[in-house]
Parts: sequence; C-alpha cells; structure tokens
Amino acid sequence: MPRFESPEFMKRAGDAYNPIAPDIKTEKASIARVYSYYLGGKDHFEADREMANYAESVVPGVTDLALGNRAFVQRATRYLASERGVDQFLDIGSGLPTDGNVHEIAHESMPEAHVVYVDNDPIVLAHARALLADNHTTLVIRKDLTRPEEVLAEAERTGLIDLSRPLALMLGGILHHLGDEQDPDGIARQLRDALAPGSCLVISHFCEPDPAQLPEDSERARRLQAAFLERLKTGMWRSPEQIRSYFGDWRLVEPGLVTLNRWRPLPPDAKSIGTYTMPPRNENLIVGGIAVKP
Repeated sequence: MPRFESPEFMKRAGDAYNPIAPDIKTEKASIARVYSYYLGGKDHFEADREMANYAESVVPGVTDLALGNRAFVQRATRYLASERGVDQFLDIGSGLPTDGNVHEIAHESMPEAHVVYVDNDPIVLAHARALLADNHTTLVIRKDLTRPEEVLAEAERTGLIDLSRPLALMLGGILHHLGDEQDPDGIARQLRDALAPGSCLVISHFCEPDPAQLPEDSERARRLQAAFLERLKTGMWRSPEQIRSYFGDWRLVEPGLVTLNRWRPLPPDAKSIGTYTMPPRNENLIVGGIAVKP
C-alpha cells in the first residue's frame, strides 16, 4: 500500500486536518489576502483592498510583482519536478489557493509528488483544506516561518515529508515579510541545515537595486517599502547581496539570482502555466533563484 494511503498516514492526515476555530481579523490587512486581491482572487476584505490600492497609488504596477512572483514559482516547480525529479515540496508562506498551485504543477510530471503547504493565516487553512479535501498527496498546516524547527517537525509529522531525502523548499515571496530583527538569514540557515544533500531552495524576494546603477528603481523600492511598512507593517526591499546570502553556500542553478522575467522564461505562446512576463516598469524590484545543496 502506498505510504500516503496507509492507515498511519491517514491518521496523521486527520490530525493535520483537525479544524481550527477561525481567527480572522477582517479589520486589519493580511499578507495573504492582499496578495489574493492583487492576483484577482475573491478572498479579501475592505482593509486588504485599501492597503493594496494605497501601495498601487504610491508606485503603479505593484500587481506586476504579485503576478510575476506567482509565474516564477510555477516555472520553478515545473523545473524541479520535470527536470530534477523532485518528488516532495515544502511550500512555506503558500498564501491563498489560486490556479496553478505547486501541487498542481508538480503533479503534471510527478503525479505522486508530496506537497505540504505552510501558512500562519487561518483563512488560508480554511480555503486550502476545502480545496484539498480529497487529495492524499497534499496537506496544509498552520505554522509560522519564524519558528523553523516547528515547521520542519510538523511537516515531517504529516508523513508526506521525509527530511532524510532531497526535497524542494519553496520560500516564494515570504522572506521579505520578515523584518531584520526577526533574523531572516538565521531562519534560512536553520532550514537549509535541516535538509538532505541534493535538496533545492527556491527564493523570490523584493529587491532594492543598486541606487548608483538604477536610481529610479531604487527610489521606487524605497517608496514601496515605506507604504508596505506603514499599512501592512511588513515588506522589506533588500539588496541583491542580502538576498543571495539566504542561499548560503549552495550552488545556484543557471541563470542564478535574477529578475523574475529572466529566470527560465517560457515563450509567450507556450501552453504551460507560468508564461506571465512583468512589464519593464517594476521588473527590477523583485528577484528569484534556485540553489542546490551540495
């Protein structure tokens, strides 16, 4: 009997699916719901829309960042599953479900791939659990990235993730929501250290370009960071050097840490999900890459 259909797995899956009383604060904007609004979803409230529209008024085209990030994660997932044969994914800060989720992309070429989504927003759990009710290869758990040891322990407890084997750790658009005082570098290091050789780390992150080379882009990044911190209380635009440090000494897959449009783009007429190309106005304000553990 496959592991994900075994009685032991089903018991663990049941534990992971135990309902948690909704603790949804609609009067304050949430990261997941703001992103849902940018991506054209329906799971948002007035506070989320106000925050999203305010940021858009400060720097037009913020929606580009959200759409570009989703397309990058989709291309990265397809690359990992179809070209590297990765069969287990840990997606931290997964956000609200949309078309082309990690498990859907991975299952295109790896139907039995295991996926565990991690988020600390209760509305994410409510929607994702409904979506995944009949899926025995995929679960969502409520944990916080700032407690990486708990994230890893709970992910492994589901029975879907085996930390002794290579996996893909997805940190798409989440580390920039950690302030410097939360030690994102230390958190990334703890996660990297826990993974087996051959594991892959996917990161996308808001980027402040070098002001000496791209002064206008750098200024837009600073304005956006101020807007996010004012209304959402989170959102850091960091330098390419800072973002590269989150990969540690792992080898970056070509083309390296680049603007999302440059990471293995698909032809515009490709039939695959992930073809979105960010307009030039803000493409330098977010970067991404994949690295492999030696």
